[in-house]
Amino acid sequence: MKHKEIEEYLLSFPNSWLDYPFDETTAVYKVGHKDEDGGKMFALIAENTNPLRISLKCDPNLSLKLREEYETVLPGYHLNKKHWNTIICTGQVSDDDLKSLINISYNLVIGQGAVS
Repeated sequence: MKHKEIEEYLLSFPNSWLDYPFDETTAVYKVGHKDEDGGKMFALIAENTNPLRISLKCDPNLSLKLREEYETVLPGYHLNKKHWNTIICTGQVSDDDLKSLINISYNLVIGQGAVS
């Protein structure tokens, strides 16, 4: 998936929105109300990286399994290594699997567990 496709998918979730709280090259995708609680992040994309890097929240047990299975799934960059993965989008993780991991991240953040 290309950056634009991933972004469109991330923003298709209810109450999701894009923010740049850290700098102009770190896109943070949040869920919640901007005005009330500032939202909770469920994905981060390091823009201007090639290949693209996306960080997603994940169940700790699944995180370990994914890191063993894929060399392009790493502990979350500048995030809690237990709960976040950074995925280097080289194609090793299929588009369907990436979408599934995005679903898991979103659901974990909104408090619905790993329902996908």
